[in-house]
Amino acid sequence: MFPTAQEAEQAFYDALGKADIDALMRVWGDDEDIVCIHPGDVRLVGHHQIRQSWDEILQQGALVIHLVRKVTLQTVMSATHCSIECVTVQTQKGLQQAYCDVTNIFHKGPSGWRLVVHHASPADPQVGQHDIQESPGLLH
Repeated sequence: MFPTAQEAEQAFYDALGKADIDALMRVWGDDEDIVCIHPGDVRLVGHHQIRQSWDEILQQGALVIHLVRKVTLQTVMSATHCSIECVTVQTQKGLQQAYCDVTNIFHKGPSGWRLVVHHASPADPQVGQHDIQESPGLLH
């Protein structure tokens, strides 16, 4: 379906920008072990829980997401994209912005690259001071 992990990720963010739940769910892997963690929320596992959570979020409208920084690690069958994003959403108080630390993990299968983990957490308000290294000094 997606020939590269980058194309799968772009489809994910395009779907969020259009509030298109069906397009969003097409990016996710077919396994029931897929995982999604929204900022400050619990771990969601499987298509049903993940679709339900994104459906609730997207009922408020499309998400405008601007990439602040990104680092990608890719192997033959797996890709990990770590980024800092600025998310703009419409609330009762008007447009609000929040920064998130995001990790997206993609696996390559018979039908191409698919998302298997999306983990977002609140980022430091001083996001400009973050130091995402191109390559880690220590891997544990």
